[in-house]
Amino acid sequence: MKNQFITDDNGQKVAVILPLKEYEKMLDDLDEYACIRAYDKVKSRKQEYVPASDVFESIEKKRKQ
Repeated sequence: MKNQFITDDNGQKVAVILPLKEYEKMLDDLDEYACIRAYDKVKSRKQEYVPASDVFESIEKKRKQ
């Protein structure tokens, strides 16, 4: 299918008409890209891991005080 555009009164392209399947694929690709960026951002952070058992023990100690 040839690209189709909507133009303003001056002939400037202001929108594009896409087949629905192509539009849906673009949305899926953008969603996947956003997920990859979010994953990369989280993985680049320096994080300290604490075992869950230590966290629960700390909470219990605070509750007893």
